[in-house]
Amino acid sequence: MTKNQAAVNAALLDDLEYRGLVYQVTNREELEKALAEGPITLYCGFDPTADSLHIGSLLPILMLRRFQLAGHNSIALVGGGTGLIGDPSGRSTERSLNTDETVAGWTQALGKQLSRFLDFETPQNPARLVSNYDWLAPLDIITFLRDIGKNFTVNYMLAKDSVDSRLANGISFTEFSYMILQAYDFLKLNQDHGVRLQLGGSDQWGNITAGLDLIGKTGGSGAYGITMPLVTKSDGKKFGKSESGAVWLDRSKTSAYAFYQFWINTDDADVVRFLKYFTFLTREEIASLEALVASQPEKREAQRELARQVTRIVHGEQAVESAEKITAALFSGDVTQLSEDELVEALSDMPTTVLADAESTGLIDLLVETKAAPSRRQAKQDIESGAVAVNGVKQTGIDTALTAEHRLHGRYLVLRRGKKNYYLVKFE
Repeated sequence: MTKNQAAVNAALLDDLEYRGLVYQVTNREELEKALAEGPITLYCGFDPTADSLHIGSLLPILMLRRFQLAGHNSIALVGGGTGLIGDPSGRSTERSLNTDETVAGWTQALGKQLSRFLDFETPQNPARLVSNYDWLAPLDIITFLRDIGKNFTVNYMLAKDSVDSRLANGISFTEFSYMILQAYDFLKLNQDHGVRLQLGGSDQWGNITAGLDLIGKTGGSGAYGITMPLVTKSDGKKFGKSESGAVWLDRSKTSAYAFYQFWINTDDADVVRFLKYFTFLTREEIASLEALVASQPEKREAQRELARQVTRIVHGEQAVESAEKITAALFSGDVTQLSEDELVEALSDMPTTVLADAESTGLIDLLVETKAAPSRRQAKQDIESGAVAVNGVKQTGIDTALTAEHRLHGRYLVLRRGKKNYYLVKFE
Protein backbone atom coordinates (compact mmCIF):
# COMPACT_ATOMS: atom_id res chain seq x y z
CA MET A 1 0.00 0.00 0.00
CA THR A 2 1.32 3.42 -0.96
CA LYS A 3 1.79 6.23 1.55
CA ASN A 4 -0.92 8.22 -0.26
CA GLN A 5 -3.39 5.33 -0.02
CA ALA A 6 -2.63 4.96 3.67
CA ALA A 7 -3.48 8.64 4.16
CA VAL A 8 -6.79 8.16 2.30
CA ASN A 9 -7.68 5.18 4.49
CA ALA A 10 -6.77 7.05 7.68
CA ALA A 11 -8.94 10.03 6.71
CA LEU A 12 -11.97 7.96 5.68
CA LEU A 13 -13.54 7.57 9.10
CA ASP A 14 -12.98 11.25 9.84
CA ASP A 15 -14.75 12.19 6.59
CA LEU A 16 -17.68 9.87 7.36
CA GLU A 17 -18.09 11.49 10.75
CA TYR A 18 -17.92 14.99 9.21
CA ARG A 19 -20.79 13.97 6.95
CA GLY A 20 -22.81 12.65 9.89
CA LEU A 21 -22.77 9.14 8.44
CA VAL A 22 -21.53 7.37 11.58
CA TYR A 23 -24.33 6.85 14.09
CA GLN A 24 -22.73 4.02 16.08
CA VAL A 25 -19.38 2.28 15.74
CA THR A 26 -17.75 -0.59 17.60
CA ASN A 27 -14.16 -0.22 18.77
CA ARG A 28 -13.60 3.03 16.90
CA GLU A 29 -9.90 3.32 17.62
CA GLU A 30 -9.20 -0.25 16.54
CA LEU A 31 -11.28 0.20 13.39
CA GLU A 32 -9.46 3.43 12.53
CA LYS A 33 -6.15 1.62 12.93
CA ALA A 34 -7.34 -1.28 10.75
CA LEU A 35 -8.48 1.12 8.03
CA ALA A 36 -5.15 2.95 8.13
CA GLU A 37 -3.10 -0.24 7.94
CA GLY A 38 -4.55 -1.41 4.66
CA PRO A 39 -7.64 -2.32 2.68
CA ILE A 40 -10.25 -4.26 4.60
CA THR A 41 -13.27 -6.14 3.28
CA LEU A 42 -16.72 -4.97 4.35
CA TYR A 43 -20.33 -5.65 3.47
CA CYS A 44 -23.85 -4.32 3.72
CA GLY A 45 -27.03 -6.31 3.19
CA PHE A 46 -30.13 -5.44 1.18
CA ASP A 47 -33.18 -7.66 1.54
CA PRO A 48 -35.32 -8.01 -1.61
CA THR A 49 -38.75 -6.73 -0.56
CA ALA A 50 -39.53 -5.36 -4.04
CA ASP A 51 -38.03 -5.41 -7.54
CA SER A 52 -36.21 -2.13 -6.84
CA LEU A 53 -34.54 -0.36 -3.97
CA HIS A 54 -35.81 3.07 -2.96
CA ILE A 55 -33.86 6.09 -1.79
CA GLY A 56 -33.95 4.84 1.79
CA SER A 57 -31.29 2.36 0.60
CA LEU A 58 -29.19 5.01 -1.12
CA LEU A 59 -27.26 5.94 2.01
CA PRO A 60 -25.80 2.43 2.62
CA ILE A 61 -25.18 1.95 -1.11
CA LEU A 62 -23.14 5.14 -1.23
CA MET A 63 -21.32 4.10 1.96
CA LEU A 64 -20.13 0.96 0.16
CA ARG A 65 -19.07 3.17 -2.73
CA ARG A 66 -17.17 5.55 -0.43
CA PHE A 67 -15.22 2.63 1.02
CA GLN A 68 -14.49 1.24 -2.44
CA LEU A 69 -13.24 4.62 -3.66
CA ALA A 70 -10.94 4.71 -0.62
CA GLY A 71 -9.41 1.41 -1.76
CA HIS A 72 -11.36 -1.07 0.36
CA ASN A 73 -13.17 -4.20 -0.79
CA SER A 74 -16.94 -3.72 -0.75
CA ILE A 75 -19.40 -6.60 -0.85
CA ALA A 76 -23.11 -6.03 -1.51
CA LEU A 77 -25.18 -8.84 -0.03
CA VAL A 78 -28.66 -9.36 -1.44
CA GLY A 79 -30.75 -11.30 1.05
CA GLY A 80 -32.11 -14.01 -1.17
CA GLY A 81 -32.39 -16.17 1.96
CA THR A 82 -33.29 -13.66 4.67
CA GLY A 83 -35.74 -12.06 2.25
CA LEU A 84 -37.82 -15.22 2.61
CA ILE A 85 -37.91 -14.73 6.40
CA GLY A 86 -38.51 -11.03 7.02
CA ASP A 87 -36.57 -8.57 9.17
CA PRO A 88 -38.53 -7.37 12.24
CA SER A 89 -36.27 -4.30 12.64
CA GLY A 90 -38.10 -1.01 12.41
CA ARG A 91 -41.52 -2.61 12.06
CA SER A 92 -44.48 -2.95 14.40
CA THR A 93 -46.17 -5.76 12.48
CA GLU A 94 -45.19 -9.02 10.80
CA ARG A 95 -44.05 -8.88 7.18
CA SER A 96 -45.98 -10.77 4.53
CA LEU A 97 -44.05 -13.77 3.23
CA ASN A 98 -43.38 -13.93 -0.51
CA THR A 99 -42.88 -16.98 -2.71
CA ASP A 100 -39.45 -18.39 -3.54
CA GLU A 101 -39.92 -17.38 -7.20
CA THR A 102 -40.87 -13.81 -6.31
CA VAL A 103 -37.92 -13.31 -3.97
CA ALA A 104 -35.53 -14.92 -6.48
CA GLY A 105 -36.72 -12.49 -9.16
CA TRP A 106 -36.35 -9.52 -6.84
CA THR A 107 -32.88 -10.71 -5.79
CA GLN A 108 -31.76 -10.76 -9.41
CA ALA A 109 -33.25 -7.30 -10.07
CA LEU A 110 -31.51 -5.77 -7.03
CA GLY A 111 -28.21 -7.29 -8.07
CA LYS A 112 -28.43 -5.55 -11.44
CA GLN A 113 -29.40 -2.30 -9.77
CA LEU A 114 -26.48 -2.37 -7.34
CA SER A 115 -24.06 -2.81 -10.25
CA ARG A 116 -24.88 0.78 -11.28
CA PHE A 117 -23.34 2.14 -8.08
CA LEU A 118 -20.43 -0.20 -7.35
CA ASP A 119 -17.57 -1.00 -9.69
CA PHE A 120 -17.45 -4.76 -10.24
CA GLU A 121 -14.91 -4.49 -13.08
CA THR A 122 -11.99 -2.48 -11.69
CA PRO A 123 -8.83 -4.64 -11.41
CA GLN A 124 -7.68 -2.92 -8.20
CA ASN A 125 -10.50 -3.65 -5.74
CA PRO A 126 -13.60 -4.87 -7.57
CA ALA A 127 -16.84 -4.94 -5.59
CA ARG A 128 -18.56 -8.28 -5.16
CA LEU A 129 -22.20 -9.30 -5.17
CA VAL A 130 -23.38 -12.26 -3.08
CA SER A 131 -26.71 -13.76 -2.03
CA ASN A 132 -27.11 -15.35 1.39
CA TYR A 133 -29.50 -17.86 -0.16
CA ASP A 134 -26.36 -19.71 -1.27
CA TRP A 135 -25.40 -20.65 2.29
CA LEU A 136 -28.72 -20.37 4.14
CA ALA A 137 -30.74 -22.63 1.85
CA PRO A 138 -28.52 -25.73 2.38
CA LEU A 139 -28.76 -25.41 6.20
CA ASP A 140 -30.80 -28.14 7.86
CA ILE A 141 -32.71 -27.41 11.05
CA ILE A 142 -30.50 -29.61 13.26
CA THR A 143 -27.28 -27.96 12.06
CA PHE A 144 -28.88 -24.54 12.46
CA LEU A 145 -29.95 -25.21 16.05
CA ARG A 146 -26.79 -27.05 17.18
CA ASP A 147 -24.04 -25.07 15.48
CA ILE A 148 -25.55 -21.60 15.34
CA GLY A 149 -28.55 -21.33 17.65
CA LYS A 150 -26.64 -22.65 20.67
CA ASN A 151 -24.55 -19.47 20.67
CA PHE A 152 -27.56 -17.27 21.45
CA THR A 153 -29.56 -17.17 24.66
CA VAL A 154 -33.20 -16.16 24.53
CA ASN A 155 -32.48 -13.45 27.12
CA TYR A 156 -29.79 -12.00 24.85
CA MET A 157 -32.17 -11.88 21.89
CA LEU A 158 -35.05 -10.40 23.89
CA ALA A 159 -32.80 -7.53 24.97
CA LYS A 160 -32.27 -6.39 21.37
CA ASP A 161 -34.39 -3.40 20.33
CA SER A 162 -35.55 -5.09 17.10
CA VAL A 163 -37.15 -7.86 19.16
CA ASP A 164 -38.09 -5.97 22.33
CA SER A 165 -40.11 -3.41 20.37
CA ARG A 166 -42.23 -6.20 18.89
CA LEU A 167 -43.09 -8.10 22.05
CA ALA A 168 -46.21 -6.07 22.83
CA ASN A 169 -47.82 -6.92 19.48
CA GLY A 170 -46.23 -10.33 19.15
CA ILE A 171 -43.43 -11.69 16.98
CA SER A 172 -43.32 -15.06 15.23
CA PHE A 173 -40.46 -17.50 15.70
CA THR A 174 -39.73 -16.92 12.00
CA GLU A 175 -38.90 -13.24 12.45
CA PHE A 176 -37.44 -13.90 15.90
CA SER A 177 -34.80 -16.06 14.20
CA TYR A 178 -33.83 -13.32 11.70
CA MET A 179 -31.15 -11.95 14.04
CA ILE A 180 -29.41 -15.32 14.14
CA LEU A 181 -29.48 -15.65 10.35
CA GLN A 182 -27.97 -12.20 9.84
CA ALA A 183 -25.34 -12.96 12.46
CA TYR A 184 -24.53 -16.14 10.55
CA ASP A 185 -24.18 -14.07 7.36
CA PHE A 186 -21.46 -12.00 9.06
CA LEU A 187 -19.71 -15.13 10.34
CA LYS A 188 -19.88 -16.85 6.94
CA LEU A 189 -18.52 -13.80 5.09
CA ASN A 190 -15.83 -13.38 7.72
CA GLN A 191 -14.70 -16.97 7.32
CA ASP A 192 -15.00 -17.26 3.53
CA HIS A 193 -14.12 -13.74 2.34
CA GLY A 194 -12.28 -12.14 5.24
CA VAL A 195 -15.04 -9.61 5.90
CA ARG A 196 -14.19 -7.52 8.96
CA LEU A 197 -16.79 -4.75 8.85
CA GLN A 198 -20.57 -4.71 8.49
CA LEU A 199 -22.53 -1.57 7.63
CA GLY A 200 -26.21 -0.99 8.30
CA GLY A 201 -28.87 1.48 9.34
CA SER A 202 -29.19 2.33 13.03
CA ASP A 203 -32.07 -0.15 13.30
CA GLN A 204 -29.56 -2.90 12.44
CA TRP A 205 -27.32 -2.34 15.47
CA GLY A 206 -28.67 -5.37 17.34
CA ASN A 207 -28.23 -7.65 14.32
CA ILE A 208 -24.70 -6.37 13.66
CA THR A 209 -23.52 -6.79 17.26
CA ALA A 210 -25.07 -10.27 17.29
CA GLY A 211 -22.83 -11.11 14.34
CA LEU A 212 -19.79 -9.74 16.16
CA ASP A 213 -20.64 -11.86 19.19
CA LEU A 214 -21.03 -14.97 17.02
CA ILE A 215 -17.66 -14.36 15.34
CA GLY A 216 -16.06 -14.00 18.77
CA LYS A 217 -17.68 -17.17 20.14
CA THR A 218 -16.45 -19.20 17.15
CA GLY A 219 -12.84 -18.11 17.54
CA GLY A 220 -12.75 -15.05 15.29
CA SER A 221 -11.60 -11.52 16.09
CA GLY A 222 -10.91 -8.14 14.54
CA ALA A 223 -14.45 -7.55 13.25
CA TYR A 224 -16.35 -4.27 13.51
CA GLY A 225 -19.70 -2.64 12.87
CA ILE A 226 -20.86 0.79 11.77
CA THR A 227 -24.43 2.01 11.67
CA MET A 228 -25.67 5.03 9.77
CA PRO A 229 -28.45 7.33 10.93
CA LEU A 230 -31.94 6.68 9.68
CA VAL A 231 -32.64 9.67 7.43
CA THR A 232 -35.35 11.98 8.69
CA LYS A 233 -36.73 15.32 7.54
CA SER A 234 -36.76 18.37 9.76
CA ASP A 235 -40.53 18.84 9.34
CA GLY A 236 -41.20 15.39 10.76
CA LYS A 237 -42.39 13.92 7.48
CA LYS A 238 -40.99 10.58 6.39
CA PHE A 239 -37.96 10.76 4.14
CA GLY A 240 -38.20 9.00 0.79
CA LYS A 241 -41.87 9.73 0.17
CA SER A 242 -43.24 12.08 -2.48
CA GLU A 243 -46.84 13.02 -3.17
CA SER A 244 -47.10 10.06 -5.52
CA GLY A 245 -45.51 7.57 -3.11
CA ALA A 246 -42.07 6.06 -2.53
CA VAL A 247 -39.12 7.44 -4.50
CA TRP A 248 -37.52 4.44 -6.23
CA LEU A 249 -34.10 4.02 -7.80
CA ASP A 250 -35.68 2.30 -10.81
CA ARG A 251 -36.52 4.86 -13.49
CA SER A 252 -39.57 2.89 -14.60
CA LYS A 253 -41.06 3.29 -11.09
CA THR A 254 -39.93 6.88 -10.41
CA SER A 255 -39.03 8.91 -13.48
CA ALA A 256 -35.71 10.77 -13.56
CA TYR A 257 -37.64 14.05 -13.65
CA ALA A 258 -39.72 13.12 -10.58
CA PHE A 259 -36.53 11.93 -8.88
CA TYR A 260 -34.83 15.27 -9.64
CA GLN A 261 -37.87 17.19 -8.38
CA PHE A 262 -37.87 15.27 -5.10
CA TRP A 263 -34.38 16.54 -4.32
CA ILE A 264 -34.89 20.08 -5.61
CA ASN A 265 -37.87 20.41 -3.26
CA THR A 266 -35.66 19.75 -0.22
CA ASP A 267 -36.28 22.13 2.66
CA ASP A 268 -33.56 24.68 3.52
CA ALA A 269 -33.27 23.05 6.94
CA ASP A 270 -32.34 19.70 5.37
CA VAL A 271 -30.35 20.54 2.26
CA VAL A 272 -26.85 20.87 3.77
CA ARG A 273 -27.26 17.62 5.69
CA PHE A 274 -28.41 15.85 2.53
CA LEU A 275 -25.49 17.28 0.56
CA LYS A 276 -23.19 15.65 3.11
CA TYR A 277 -25.11 12.36 3.07
CA PHE A 278 -25.81 11.83 -0.59
CA THR A 279 -23.08 13.58 -2.60
CA PHE A 280 -19.33 13.33 -3.00
CA LEU A 281 -18.80 17.10 -2.91
CA THR A 282 -15.82 18.30 -0.90
CA ARG A 283 -16.11 20.08 2.44
CA GLU A 284 -15.22 23.35 0.73
CA GLU A 285 -17.93 22.93 -1.91
CA ILE A 286 -20.52 22.07 0.73
CA ALA A 287 -19.48 25.04 2.88
CA SER A 288 -19.89 27.35 -0.12
CA LEU A 289 -23.41 26.05 -0.76
CA GLU A 290 -24.24 26.33 2.94
CA ALA A 291 -23.26 30.00 2.82
CA LEU A 292 -25.65 30.53 -0.10
CA VAL A 293 -28.49 28.90 1.85
CA ALA A 294 -27.91 31.48 4.59
CA SER A 295 -27.41 34.52 2.36
CA GLN A 296 -29.60 33.83 -0.69
CA PRO A 297 -32.09 31.09 0.20
CA GLU A 298 -34.55 32.23 -2.48
CA LYS A 299 -32.14 31.18 -5.25
CA ARG A 300 -32.14 27.55 -3.99
CA GLU A 301 -28.66 26.95 -5.41
CA ALA A 302 -27.94 24.24 -2.84
CA GLN A 303 -31.13 22.37 -3.76
CA ARG A 304 -30.31 22.55 -7.46
CA GLU A 305 -26.83 21.21 -6.87
CA LEU A 306 -28.17 18.45 -4.62
CA ALA A 307 -30.68 17.44 -7.31
CA ARG A 308 -28.00 17.47 -10.00
CA GLN A 309 -25.51 15.45 -7.97
CA VAL A 310 -27.87 12.71 -6.79
CA THR A 311 -29.69 12.39 -10.12
CA ARG A 312 -26.31 12.08 -11.85
CA ILE A 313 -25.24 9.32 -9.46
CA VAL A 314 -28.48 7.35 -9.86
CA HIS A 315 -29.49 8.01 -13.48
CA GLY A 316 -26.53 9.60 -15.27
CA GLU A 317 -25.64 12.94 -16.82
CA GLN A 318 -28.20 12.70 -19.63
CA ALA A 319 -30.98 12.32 -17.07
CA VAL A 320 -29.82 15.50 -15.33
CA GLU A 321 -29.91 17.43 -18.60
CA SER A 322 -33.35 16.06 -19.44
CA ALA A 323 -34.74 16.83 -15.96
CA GLU A 324 -33.48 20.41 -16.12
CA LYS A 325 -34.88 20.82 -19.62
CA ILE A 326 -38.29 19.59 -18.42
CA THR A 327 -38.13 21.84 -15.36
CA ALA A 328 -37.44 24.90 -17.52
CA ALA A 329 -40.21 23.96 -19.96
CA LEU A 330 -42.84 23.60 -17.23
CA PHE A 331 -41.72 26.83 -15.58
CA SER A 332 -42.07 28.78 -18.82
CA GLY A 333 -45.08 26.82 -20.04
CA ASP A 334 -43.44 26.10 -23.41
CA VAL A 335 -43.41 22.31 -23.76
CA THR A 336 -43.00 22.26 -27.54
CA GLN A 337 -39.24 21.64 -27.36
CA LEU A 338 -39.57 18.47 -25.28
CA SER A 339 -39.12 15.08 -26.90
CA GLU A 340 -42.04 12.67 -26.67
CA ASP A 341 -40.35 10.74 -23.85
CA GLU A 342 -39.60 13.97 -21.98
CA LEU A 343 -43.16 15.19 -22.43
CA VAL A 344 -44.66 11.98 -21.06
CA GLU A 345 -42.14 11.96 -18.21
CA ALA A 346 -42.85 15.60 -17.36
CA LEU A 347 -46.58 15.01 -17.10
CA SER A 348 -46.56 11.45 -15.73
CA ASP A 349 -48.05 12.62 -12.43
CA MET A 350 -50.50 15.05 -14.06
CA PRO A 351 -54.12 14.18 -14.90
CA THR A 352 -54.18 12.34 -18.24
CA THR A 353 -57.19 11.90 -20.51
CA VAL A 354 -57.20 9.44 -23.39
CA LEU A 355 -59.54 10.33 -26.27
CA ALA A 356 -60.44 8.64 -29.52
CA ASP A 357 -58.89 10.27 -32.57
CA ALA A 358 -61.00 13.03 -34.12
CA GLU A 359 -60.51 15.67 -36.81
CA SER A 360 -61.02 18.47 -34.32
CA THR A 361 -62.03 19.04 -30.72
CA GLY A 362 -63.53 22.18 -29.26
CA LEU A 363 -61.39 23.81 -26.58
CA ILE A 364 -64.34 24.24 -24.21
CA ASP A 365 -65.32 20.59 -24.63
CA LEU A 366 -61.72 19.58 -23.99
CA LEU A 367 -61.48 21.61 -20.78
CA VAL A 368 -64.63 19.97 -19.45
CA GLU A 369 -63.65 16.48 -20.65
CA THR A 370 -60.27 16.66 -18.89
CA LYS A 371 -61.87 18.19 -15.76
CA ALA A 372 -59.63 21.22 -16.14
CA ALA A 373 -62.89 23.17 -15.80
CA PRO A 374 -65.97 21.97 -13.87
CA SER A 375 -68.44 23.33 -16.43
CA ARG A 376 -68.71 24.89 -19.87
CA ARG A 377 -69.51 28.22 -18.26
CA GLN A 378 -66.36 28.12 -16.15
CA ALA A 379 -64.35 27.01 -19.18
CA LYS A 380 -65.53 30.08 -21.12
CA GLN A 381 -64.64 32.38 -18.25
CA ASP A 382 -61.17 30.84 -17.94
CA ILE A 383 -60.50 31.26 -21.66
CA GLU A 384 -61.73 34.84 -21.72
CA SER A 385 -59.60 35.75 -18.69
CA GLY A 386 -56.47 34.36 -20.36
CA ALA A 387 -56.05 31.52 -17.85
CA VAL A 388 -55.90 28.74 -20.46
CA ALA A 389 -52.94 27.72 -22.60
CA VAL A 390 -52.54 24.88 -25.09
CA ASN A 391 -48.98 23.64 -25.64
CA GLY A 392 -47.74 26.81 -23.98
CA VAL A 393 -49.78 29.17 -26.16
CA LYS A 394 -52.40 31.30 -24.40
CA GLN A 395 -55.92 30.84 -25.81
CA THR A 396 -58.48 33.65 -25.96
CA GLY A 397 -61.12 32.37 -28.36
CA ILE A 398 -64.03 30.44 -26.86
CA ASP A 399 -64.79 28.91 -30.28
CA THR A 400 -61.27 27.56 -30.78
CA ALA A 401 -61.14 24.10 -32.35
CA LEU A 402 -58.02 22.01 -31.92
CA THR A 403 -57.05 19.79 -34.84
CA ALA A 404 -54.38 17.17 -35.47
CA GLU A 405 -52.02 19.99 -36.49
CA HIS A 406 -51.99 21.26 -32.92
CA ARG A 407 -50.86 17.93 -31.45
CA LEU A 408 -47.33 17.43 -30.21
CA HIS A 409 -45.64 14.36 -31.68
CA GLY A 410 -48.88 13.67 -33.53
CA ARG A 411 -50.88 12.61 -30.47
CA TYR A 412 -50.59 14.95 -27.45
CA LEU A 413 -52.13 18.21 -26.29
CA VAL A 414 -50.95 19.88 -23.10
CA LEU A 415 -53.53 22.06 -21.39
CA ARG A 416 -52.56 24.51 -18.69
CA ARG A 417 -55.07 26.27 -16.48
CA GLY A 418 -53.48 28.98 -14.39
CA LYS A 419 -49.74 28.78 -13.79
CA LYS A 420 -49.29 25.27 -12.43
CA ASN A 421 -52.26 23.10 -13.33
CA TYR A 422 -51.34 20.85 -16.26
CA TYR A 423 -53.48 18.29 -18.06
CA LEU A 424 -52.24 15.85 -20.67
CA VAL A 425 -54.53 14.75 -23.50
CA LYS A 426 -53.52 11.70 -25.48
CA PHE A 427 -55.30 10.77 -28.72
CA GLU A 428 -55.50 7.15 -29.80
